[in-house]
Amino acid sequence: MKQLENKVAIVTGGGSGIGAATARLYAAEGARVIVSDIHEESCRKVVAEITAAGGQAYAVTADVSDAQQCEALIASTIRHYQQLDIAFNNAGIGGESNPVGDMSIEGWNKVIAVNLNSIFYCMKYEIQAMLPKGGNIVNMSSILGQVGFANAAGYVAAKHGVIGLSQTAAIEYAERGIRINAVGPGFIDTPLLSAAGMDNKVKQQIATLHPIGRLGKAEEVAALVLWLSTEKASFVNGAYYAVDGGYLSR
Repeated sequence: MKQLENKVAIVTGGGSGIGAATARLYAAEGARVIVSDIHEESCRKVVAEITAAGGQAYAVTADVSDAQQCEALIASTIRHYQQLDIAFNNAGIGGESNPVGDMSIEGWNKVIAVNLNSIFYCMKYEIQAMLPKGGNIVNMSSILGQVGFANAAGYVAAKHGVIGLSQTAAIEYAERGIRINAVGPGFIDTPLLSAAGMDNKVKQQIATLHPIGRLGKAEEVAALVLWLSTEKASFVNGAYYAVDGGYLSR
């Protein structure tokens, strides 16, 4: 029997990178997957890949920085599949790159809205849907949820916040059968790095910050998310797991 047989899972930011890799892995392990992304074409492409491989998936376009769209995403899931067992709250952006004193108010608000507020909005409605039977939530933080990084104050603050939010909710809902954990990738070779303006030379420089000597792969993070989403991790709750090639050990 596959690890996620008869489970229904949501993946936000599922149109590319770590989200897409996780959605494909969830489906390969038997889950029916709701692939959500702000870019409709991207999430539909991932759904097509999943169905072509014999899996079950459904696309929902949503901007998770909007609370009403998060509520609608979970409502759509329940209408379509009648249950929600797993959620990987992964959607995020890199945000504005400036020192704190030069960062725009708009830049700060945007990265907090997408990287932190969205986690709260999604969890609020996911938890309500999971309460009857229990469930499992994995939230996307970062290695920068543990340390600082120059010119990335909004991103760093949001990712620190994700860990605290995850740990608090884990305490609140543990006795009601909902496990909540966070993952902290190092620098992963995904479209997000290119969107942040990193060319191959910069990527090579960033790779040297990881003792393992390279950038991570989306599939390596997805493997950790999958484990946290299964009963193999049944005693893991309120935890933060780095998957960073040794970055935080320097």
